Amino acid sequence: MNTAETVSTEPAPRAERDAVPLSVYVHLPWCVRKCPYCDFNSHRAPDTLPETRYIEAVLADWEIARADETRPIETIFFGGGTPSLFSAESIGRILAALDAGPGLATDCEITLEANPGTTEHSRFADLRAAGVNRLSLGIQSLDDHCLRELGRIHGARDALNAIDDAQDAGFTALNCDLMYGLPGQTPASAMADVKQIVARDPGHISYYQLTLEPNTPFHKHPPALPADDTVADIFEAGSQRLTTAGYAQYEVSAWARDGAICRHNDNYWRFGDYLAIGAGAHGKQTRADGTIERTARLRWPTGYMTAAGQPAAITEHRTLTATDIRFECLLGALRRRDGLTRSDYEHRTGLDWSALLAHLSGAIDRGLLEVSPDRVRASERGWYFLDTILAELLP
Repeated sequence: MNTAETVSTEPAPRAERDAVPLSVYVHLPWCVRKCPYCDFNSHRAPDTLPETRYIEAVLADWEIARADETRPIETIFFGGGTPSLFSAESIGRILAALDAGPGLATDCEITLEANPGTTEHSRFADLRAAGVNRLSLGIQSLDDHCLRELGRIHGARDALNAIDDAQDAGFTALNCDLMYGLPGQTPASAMADVKQIVARDPGHISYYQLTLEPNTPFHKHPPALPADDTVADIFEAGSQRLTTAGYAQYEVSAWARDGAICRHNDNYWRFGDYLAIGAGAHGKQTRADGTIERTARLRWPTGYMTAAGQPAAITEHRTLTATDIRFECLLGALRRRDGLTRSDYEHRTGLDWSALLAHLSGAIDRGLLEVSPDRVRASERGWYFLDTILAELLP
């Protein structure tokens, strides 16, 4: 660790705010039931959801978050929790507030997460009418045994029906979350999952391994999982199947057809800005003077609803140092197949490209990173050692 960088008092670098796209993340924190593998800020919904009170809190929070923003909003993401527990009317109220100031780009991507079992055909149509133009469905598996082991409230038939209903409601921009390395999963059942999802032809598939996150029931009481070699074989076979079906892996766990990438998540990975509202929401913003700040809201919904719209609702407000900025930019960008461009790095961080390449020289010399005059990205070999690369770069 470079101690000098850690205690440096030099002024923070100045990014070019107008060159940084702006997104908004809205956190809706309740679920029907908390899954044992989930470490997100989500909570079991009470018998009567305090929907109106929570939406009022989010709207009050927005007035603080947007205070000095003039850039149009390029993407919006409703995450959770299970946002599909909320009515389309409530979602529409939030979208109207965002459009009122600073306003939505004409091609704004508006995504809402939904879980099979909490939605129905009419709900999808209502969400579409409210302005949502992209859905992300938490399918996870199409094997009923695996779904039960994961603690999901839906079955395979519910999941397939949800995909059909979303497409029937006019959602051409559709993501399906699919997990592998699950309790009780075999290579055959894993490939059956991929085959069935591909047959429904969503434009985007998030394909990622189950991990046992700290502070979850699965971490405390681990289920029996497939052997590491089996998990590697499942991923290799699944990746090949997705590629054959016309999906391209553009990020570690994201696969898309042409023109169907998740622009919101890609903005995260490319070190774009995102205002974040809702209980426990974390944001990143380039201020008018070019400094970059991180913010976080109160995690607990009851406390958040009481404090929203007041300074007490913000639990973190931190200006990033040059070292923070460089690492956080690399943390997202190296997950992308296309890596990091010189233009993005210099405009969005205010830092020097040649100094970055010097910082990366060890990984470059070992063939883990590829460099061209205007881009750095993981090599084919380095793609499998991203954790190693990032651990070496950790401040």
